[in-house]
Amino acid sequence: MSRAGWVVLVLTALLLAGSGSQALAQETKTARGTVTAVSGDSLTVKVRTQEMKFNVDEKTHVIAAGAGHKAAAAKTENKGVGVQDLIKTGQAVEVKYHEMSGGAMHAASVRAIATAGEGAMSTDKPAVKHASGKVKSVAADSLTITSSGKDMTFTVDTKTNVVAQGAGTKAAKSGGRLPITDAVKEGDTVSVSYHDMAGTMHAASVHVTQKAAK
Repeated sequence: MSRAGWVVLVLTALLLAGSGSQALAQETKTARGTVTAVSGDSLTVKVRTQEMKFNVDEKTHVIAAGAGHKAAAAKTENKGVGVQDLIKTGQAVEVKYHEMSGGAMHAASVRAIATAGEGAMSTDKPAVKHASGKVKSVAADSLTITSSGKDMTFTVDTKTNVVAQGAGTKAAKSGGRLPITDAVKEGDTVSVSYHDMAGTMHAASVHVTQKAAK
């Protein structure tokens, strides 16, 4: 089948106990390997010498040959289509997943591929996004700004780079680490570079472009 014949199908008939768990590790990871087991709510893939079990649910996207025809037929018969209807044991797949609370792995997407080779794992780098506005509130682990009339809250941690007048000198005096609350104040105008990771916006850098009027 041609590449154009591949159809993305959003699974709507799968139920996963505890599917309300939120992803803790916000990075999207990728695994390529061979399917060793598949059921209505899970998929096991052998990646190199390791077997990885993924949870699947109604949010999992499956990309496979014939998915569109099967979805249409299932709709006509008023039946659901499960991942086991589209992906088979022995098939090579690429899985995009997130690590969940308790160590479970949730498959965001499963794509059938021609070959997995020896198998591989990697971490996808999220795209960098940008926003600017006035600081509404700032704490040691978060920053909220008002941008175009909308509030945006970002998580802040030790990896967040803060750029502000005098921040370098203050950081040197404090041993090289400066809390964001010492450099960014309510009312400051800032430019934020961030990553949207599983619905959480993490601030990679915060640049104070104008201090609040005193």
